[in-house]
Amino acid sequence: MRRKHIPMRTCVGCQTSRPKRELIRIVRSPQGEVEIDRTGKKSGRGAYICPQPSCLEQACRQHQIERALRVKISPAVIDQLKQVLNEQNL
Repeated sequence: MRRKHIPMRTCVGCQTSRPKRELIRIVRSPQGEVEIDRTGKKSGRGAYICPQPSCLEQACRQHQIERALRVKISPAVIDQLKQVLNEQNL
């Protein structure tokens, strides 16, 4: 029997490759809005981050999310990401 293909993505914070379902997707829509993509299917340029606060801190400190999405990110989006991480770590 054939194995199902598991898509792999790289975290912009720690640069480790993990299955797509384990990561959080941040997307820049064609209109230029940056938001968290909970479904993983929204159209636009995406970046992935591990559900760990240390990865988010490292990605913010080195501006990796901004570089991957090619847009400046507002502090409100960063705060929203922190809330999502806290919800998942409970």
